Amino acid sequence: MFRGAAKITLDDKGRMVIPARYRDRLAERSQGHLIVTVNLDGECLLIYPMGDWEPVERRLMELPTLNAESRRLQRLMVGHATDLALDGHGRVLLPSELRDFAKIERNAMLVGQGSRCELWQEARWMERRDFWLQSGTPGSNLPPELDSFSL
Repeated sequence: MFRGAAKITLDDKGRMVIPARYRDRLAERSQGHLIVTVNLDGECLLIYPMGDWEPVERRLMELPTLNAESRRLQRLMVGHATDLALDGHGRVLLPSELRDFAKIERNAMLVGQGSRCELWQEARWMERRDFWLQSGTPGSNLPPELDSFSL
């Protein structure tokens, strides 16, 4: 499980160091092989251990290709999916196309989301986080599956 948020700095080549607390999990779950792809809302990148990505990709590719929304999902999620490997220093090189997509230049936030992580431009993450914290009544728009959920 990936949880928590960590500030990340990319170097001039576009490499980022995976925080040590995530590195061990990635090594266990995927032998250091990751997939990075776009998030459909256009705000961040998704990073999966290879083993957690494969079932997602299988489900996406099983969608009916005559359906326009299915093709859109396949083109975006699978079309942008890129294999990454941790180097000996715990770094991965993010392709420039994906950095451009998420507008990540140097400062970023790596946010654990269970079986995957999200990689955000730091300023965008802070802006969105503050918006989410200030918008609406907490819990007012929860799906019915969470009606009995308590924290």
